[in-house]
Amino acid sequence: MPAARLILEDGTVYDGESFGSTDNAIGEVVFNTSLTGYQEIATDPSYRFQIVTMTYPHIGNYGVEGAVEQSAAPQVAGFVVRDVIAEPSSAHAQMSLAEYFTRHKISAIQGVDTRALTRKIRTEGAMRGMITSDNARSVEHVVSEVRRAPSMSGLDLVNRVTADRPYTFEEMPLETRHRVAVFDFGVKRDILRQLTHHGCEVTVLPARMPASEVLAGHYDGVVLSNGPGDPEPVTYAQETIRGLIGKVPLFGICLGHQLLGLALGGRTYKLKFGHRGGNHPVKDLRSGRVEITSQNHGFAVDPSSLRESEVEFTHVNLNDSTLEGFRHRSEPIVAVQYHPEAAPGPHDSFYLFGDFVKMIEEFRGA
Repeated sequence: MPAARLILEDGTVYDGESFGSTDNAIGEVVFNTSLTGYQEIATDPSYRFQIVTMTYPHIGNYGVEGAVEQSAAPQVAGFVVRDVIAEPSSAHAQMSLAEYFTRHKISAIQGVDTRALTRKIRTEGAMRGMITSDNARSVEHVVSEVRRAPSMSGLDLVNRVTADRPYTFEEMPLETRHRVAVFDFGVKRDILRQLTHHGCEVTVLPARMPASEVLAGHYDGVVLSNGPGDPEPVTYAQETIRGLIGKVPLFGICLGHQLLGLALGGRTYKLKFGHRGGNHPVKDLRSGRVEITSQNHGFAVDPSSLRESEVEFTHVNLNDSTLEGFRHRSEPIVAVQYHPEAAPGPHDSFYLFGDFVKMIEEFRGA
């Protein structure tokens, strides 16, 4: 493995070895606390323009296989691990993680002190960085280039990951009970799969499709998907959502949750280091039940910016008390900040897809 370095915008250097592409990679450096699911994480479009640090020390144990991919190819800008496993132990593995990243030209570095890196991000916040195997370049030169890269705040990345045109999800339900449209802001395949498991025929829509065209499709419900970047500059989606409110049931997930908050007149803000992992405790304020959730977001909705006469807060994060879910008091709208499809992660939140289907049925019967 050739020598490589991760260099942060403040000049901090982490030495290691390249195990993917040796191309330079720039992105926001973040960390994920999941023990497994590295392929689902790498293929999640929400990680566009991010270099993901895995806190679990051994990554690549079971190789990679196409069945668990959340999109057609890896979406991360880069990947950082303590120790990569060269020989997968799973009989289902189609190739090693190193082969996978090399094939898809994803820069990755192993041998990094990921505990020290995670502590730095947790203390000082997520920051831009570069993975480079070009050791002839000075640290100062790399830092200068990294600082010229765009900041995540104010960055619309939805345009880079959304579908070009509408399409029907290839997996069909055994019995179709509802027709559902899913806005592709960077949607994960397991969200689509969960909808089909609940009897929904799924049509995926480009992020810029206007409300008039959506309503002309006569869908029973609309899902606002996860996605990358800052929700605030995605003004076209906010406008579309405002045109759908009250006319069709809406279910927002992650970025969809944030966009719904903005469409309802709220504000969003950037978290210091975000929530990324499969072990985040969230409390359902209605039942008192605690869910262990899968999360991946760097922005959050400011609850003080929403009118409580219109919106009921339904879920809260038990680590930092950030808003994790809300519903509208008079319109068929629900939203959660976390990932109920659990890819990767626990299955505690599958019920939310059933609640969405129930909301559709109540709206149709009204």
